This record gives sequence, C-alpha cells and structure tokens, in this order.
Amino acid sequence: MQKTLLKFLFLAFCFVSTTLPAQFQVDVKTDNPNGEIDNGTAVAVVSGDYVEPLKYCWSQASTPLTSSKSEGLSEGPEYTLAVIDAKNDTALATFRVTPKSAAEHVNKTFIPFVNAISSIFFWDPFAAIGLRSGIVYKTEELVKTNAGDSKLFTIKQWLANDGEMVSVNQDLVIIETETGDIRTLKSKDDGRLIHFAKAGETLKKKRTLAAVNFGEVKLDEKVMVLNPNGTPITKGIPLIVLWLVFGAIFFTFKMRFINFRGVKHALDLVRGKFSNPEDKGEVSHFQALTTALSATVGLGNIAGVAVAITLGGAGATFWMIVAGLLGMASKFVECTLGVKYRKINADGEVSGGPMHYLSEALKLRGKKKLGKVLAVLFAILCIGGSFGGGNMFQANQAFAQVAGQFPTLAPHGFWFGIVMALLVAVVIIGGIKSIAKVTDKIVPFMVGVYVLFALIIIGINITNIGEAFSSIFSGAFSAQALKGGFIGVLVVGFQRAAFSNEAGVGSASIAHSASKTNEPVSEGIVALLEPFIDTVVVCTMTALVLIFTGFADGSSGLDGSALTSAAYSSVFPWFEWVLMVAILLFAFSTMVSWSYYGQKAWAYLFGTSKGADISYKILFLVFIVVGSSVGLGAVLGFSDLMVLGMAFPNIFGLLMLSSEVRADMLDYFKRVKSGVIHKFK
Repeated sequence: MQKTLLKFLFLAFCFVSTTLPAQFQVDVKTDNPNGEIDNGTAVAVVSGDYVEPLKYCWSQASTPLTSSKSEGLSEGPEYTLAVIDAKNDTALATFRVTPKSAAEHVNKTFIPFVNAISSIFFWDPFAAIGLRSGIVYKTEELVKTNAGDSKLFTIKQWLANDGEMVSVNQDLVIIETETGDIRTLKSKDDGRLIHFAKAGETLKKKRTLAAVNFGEVKLDEKVMVLNPNGTPITKGIPLIVLWLVFGAIFFTFKMRFINFRGVKHALDLVRGKFSNPEDKGEVSHFQALTTALSATVGLGNIAGVAVAITLGGAGATFWMIVAGLLGMASKFVECTLGVKYRKINADGEVSGGPMHYLSEALKLRGKKKLGKVLAVLFAILCIGGSFGGGNMFQANQAFAQVAGQFPTLAPHGFWFGIVMALLVAVVIIGGIKSIAKVTDKIVPFMVGVYVLFALIIIGINITNIGEAFSSIFSGAFSAQALKGGFIGVLVVGFQRAAFSNEAGVGSASIAHSASKTNEPVSEGIVALLEPFIDTVVVCTMTALVLIFTGFADGSSGLDGSALTSAAYSSVFPWFEWVLMVAILLFAFSTMVSWSYYGQKAWAYLFGTSKGADISYKILFLVFIVVGSSVGLGAVLGFSDLMVLGMAFPNIFGLLMLSSEVRADMLDYFKRVKSGVIHKFK
C-alpha cells in the first residue's frame, strides 16, 4: 500500500498533463560495472526539441533532480525516469540494470519478497484510513552554522529585524568566529525571522551540538520535506511497530507493572540467591540471561542507536528508553511461558520457546489447530531469521569492520567466513551448555569494555549531562526533529529498540527455557532485565556519547557503526581498534546464540534426530561463509524481516495466554512472601 502511494506521488510530481505529445525523447543507457550488488548506473540521453533547463525525476529517491545520471541502482528491478523541460513537456522512460553475477541474480530474486513483506510489516493503517498522510512537513528552519573547531561566535550585525518577513536566499546575519572568520548566513525559506540573540552577543558552542543556532525562520505555511529526486519524504507508523508497542503496553498493565516491580527480585535471582541445586534444566539463571543477551546486545546497540539518532535526532533516544522499559513486560510473559511449556528429554536436553507454548497451551484451551499453525509459522520465521539476521548479517558486518581496518583483506571475505565458521562450529557442536559457557564470559566482558569507555566519555562531560538529557527530552516531543517531526522520532525510537532488544519477538524464550528452575515465573523475571540492560542502559550510553562528541545532529555524513566509531575515536583515537574487536565479539556471540534458536525451531519441524541436528548446523555454518563473501542485500533484508515477523504469531499467542501468566505471577509472589519460595545458602 505504501509503495503504491509513493509510486503515485512520484508520477503525480513528475508527470505534467499536456494536450500535445512531448517534442523530445529520452533514452536511458545502463551499466553494470562489476558483479557487486546495488552498484548499477543509468545515464539519461535526451534528444529532440527541448528547452533547457531539464529536470530529471528518477524513481531512485537519492538521485537529485539536476542529475542526468543515477547511481547505486539494484540489478534487476524496473526503474522509472521522467524528464521535464522548461515548457513542462515531459518524456518518460523505464529501464532495468541487467544482473551479471550469481550474487546479483540472487539479490534480484529476493527483492520482490523483501518488497512484499515490507509492504505488510511497514504498512501504515492510519494513513490507509485517512487519519494522516504520512508526508513530512516542516514549519520552521534554524538559522545556524557548523561550529567546526570554533567554540565562540559573535553576532556582528543582524541584517533583518526580529519579526521581519524574509525571503529565500536573503542575507540574515553576519557572525564572527573566535579566529576572526566572518560569515554571512542566509535564509533557506520564506517566513518570519525570530532572533535568538542580540547583535554584539557572543554565543558559545554547546558540547551537545555540532552547530550554533542564532535564530529561526517561521514559515508562512507548511512545506513538504522532499527527497533529492523531488518526491515528498513520508514517515508512516508501521504495523509491526504498532503491534510490538500494543503488546508491550498491554502486558505492562496486565502484569501490574512487573517491568518495574520485579527488578530487585530479578537481581537476586541472577545472583543465585533463590537457585535450588535440585531444579531441572541445563544452565543457570545467569547463563540463560547472558545467552539471550548475546543475541540482542550487539550491532543494534552500536549501529542501531546511531541510525536512530541520524534519522530522528537525540529525541529518538527517549523513545528507545520508553520502548525498552515497556518491552520488559513482553520479555517477562514470553520467557515465563517458555519455561512452563518446555520439554525435557531423557538425556536432560531442554526444548522450549514459542513453538511449544503456542501449540501446547492453546491445545489445552481447545484451539489445537490455531496453536499448531502459529507454532509452525513461528518456527519457519525463526529458522529464516537465524540464517539471515542472526548469521549472514552478523558475518557480513563483522567482515566489513575488519576490512575497513585492514583494506588488504577486502577481497578475502570467503576465508574470513571459513575462519569464523570454524570458531562458531567449535561452540555450537556442544549445544546450549557449550554456548552458555562462552556467552557468560564474552557478553559481560564486551559489554563491560564498551560501557567503560562510554562512562569515561560521559564522565569527561558530566557537567553537560543536564543539557544532554534536556536535548533528548525536548527532541522527543519537538516537531523540529531531523525527519518526521514528533511522530517520526517516536516511530524511529520504538523501531530501533525493537530491532535491538527483540522484546515480543519470542527468540529469547528459547534460551531461557533451558534455565535450571522449576519456577517458570522466576525465569520470566530474570528475562525482563534484558531490555533494560540492552536498551535502557547500553543504548542510552551510546546516545550520550554521540551527543557529547557532537555527532548526534547528522552533520558528519556518517551512519551506523561508522558514526559510533567516529564518536568514540574523537576522544580516544585508538578506539576504532577496540570497537572492531567488540563488533567481532558481538557478531560471534550473536551467531552462536541464534544457532541455538534456529536449531530448536528446526528440531520442532523436522524432529530431534542426529541427522536433523547435523544438517541444520552444517547449513548454518555455510551461511556464515556466504554472508562474509558477498553482500546479498535483499537476502539479508528478507532475513531481517523474518526476525520481525516472528512477533506476529508470538504476540498473538501471548495475548491469549496473558491471563494464565498473570495468575501464575500472583501465585509465585504469594509463595515468595510466605516463605514457601526462599533463598538458598
């Protein structure tokens, strides 16, 4: 639906009705320089009777209207070009970049699947029923300059009075830097000028911003924010985000705010105070927590926060924190059920997670067929997610980080994948006990190192902590967010938090089901710490580092892990090496944990035989090599979407089973209070 709307907007913008046919034609020459995906080019060749200047309306949103060449095109899908001359005559053309390599053909095959799934997951129901258009507008424009190395700026003269109407490109103010550099700032839009300071005043660069603001121009009317190709930027409220948020809010109230009341008890459980050595299971509370954390704490914290702030400004951090706090309730419900409906075989091996509680619990309620459908759907999505988001994506990003530090290794992704696959194989062959022994050492270490240096940077800037949180809070509710205003920054924050902590996705319940406990509620309480550690603590620290180092306003041109690396390296020039090691460890621990998730889903569908187990693990190791060797963009996108897709059957089942979990929770705390459940020495 959203893609159809965008296509309509593109054609409506580019196509100008005329009673006469255009007197000129456009031909598109395409080129595919090598076998790498998404690097196709197209050049417009215009012939006939036309009047300059020409506007080139490429369907590739990142290509400017003034450019006759479009780059970064995917090989295979159809693109559109409309060329408009000064007389508003229009010539249209469609074209494709022909794929050459096997990777490009695979990418081409998966693009329709990615688009189809995206159209469902990111469908905006509010826009569909006409409550909002989703088009981004701006109502004001800051009068600002990039600070650079200067810390002080003096206003020499205002060239337009406070409250005066100004026009685009009109000179507004003359400023002087502390080094004597004189700058004249112009208006970017028509509107009413508002002064932030008087002539003669000196403004100091804030540590939390890379730019200095001297005033703003209030626009006479809302102005659409456009892509480089001239089409309006749209920010929807995706269905998947609504689903995750609805579930988190519902469980928060249903479970009587267990996400806040249960934290102290969760810490006691993790420390082993209530651990009965006779309880069944394979790993301790702490090992189950670190195994699940190893699958969530990772690139989402390093790159995901940077993406959120780049898209939504510092205010996105606020909504990530809110999403993390609410997500604690979702984790509690799914992990409680994971332990309650787990299966333990004669050898003591545990199998649990949504596949089991969706099928078994709903069967007890007379909904056997529904439970089976939801369980099978979840298992299929989980396997796909383990191969993609939990495997290929991790291997791909880990190699990209290594190749960035050692350019000579760039052509050797295959061998990097072989080494990584061998290391993962050593761990996953031993099952959950082996995985837990690795993760309960790697996760605390890598989180500790990452957080330590974040705390050092925060400590250096401790006097600005109030200003930083002020910018986070004000940005969360400000219409002046980088893109999308209030709704845009809220959606970005919740979406990145969902990608990071996976609350509601159901994956963590597979790891927690192996915990040594006979009390399902106790493991649910331990699990609620995950979103708190992952999103509230680690993600917030990353955001503060980006704010304090001046990388939070998007002016650097960097994104993802590169932005976070640049922020840390601005304080510790050698930190890029530490971050490279951290990313490798994050990727490695995520892969070993997701191998366990996928293996359990595989076993649910194909049985627990030795052959089924080995076949999955071989496939998983092969995909590590594939992920390291080529950038299968659409394949990775497809697999990541499958991880999000797990939330649909999972939360649907959790909503139906929430009353059961609530009753178990109340009974558990009643027994804790009475001393039936007690601490062990």
